Amino acid sequence: MADTAGKKGSLELIAAPAIEKRILVVRDRQVMLDEDLADLYGVETKRLVEQVKRNRDRFPEDFMFQLSRKEATALRSQIATSNDGRGGRRYAPYVFTEQGVAMLSGVLRSKRAVAVNIEIMRAFVELRRAAAGYAALEKRLSELERGLGRHDEQLGEIFKTLRLLISPPVRPKKPVGFMPPEDDAV
Repeated sequence: MADTAGKKGSLELIAAPAIEKRILVVRDRQVMLDEDLADLYGVETKRLVEQVKRNRDRFPEDFMFQLSRKEATALRSQIATSNDGRGGRRYAPYVFTEQGVAMLSGVLRSKRAVAVNIEIMRAFVELRRAAAGYAALEKRLSELERGLGRHDEQLGEIFKTLRLLISPPVRPKKPVGFMPPEDDAV
């Protein structure tokens, strides 16, 4: 699979890791930035946003939303995008959820858009599958951790018993020297 750096008009397959690394978590949702999607589709970000605005009724808030200035600034510092006023973006980016990305294929009608959307949907599915695997692993680790508390106590009792069994028996020592007879009259 090739990267999108080649010819923008050709139908190139995009490697899943190239897509997965562009999926971010914002407001507890997995999303993709408008500029990343534009790059994958081989169009300018400005053109992608224009098409979305022309079809605004297809993109409710749970499909697409614009980042706040604070979110955009935090994102810029994390992924090192350009700053406002220095040739960079003048507005906060839009982000698209999985459903929003699926809706983009109806707005961007090129063969490339359809092919890219298929790959993006596969990447979202793979990330969900991986997240489910991590959740199952985390649950199992928690169960084991809770079980260790009970087992620690049981193991402690076993070691205590084993120490008693392997230690030499304690025999009462006979006193050395003269012992006065015990007086019952006291």
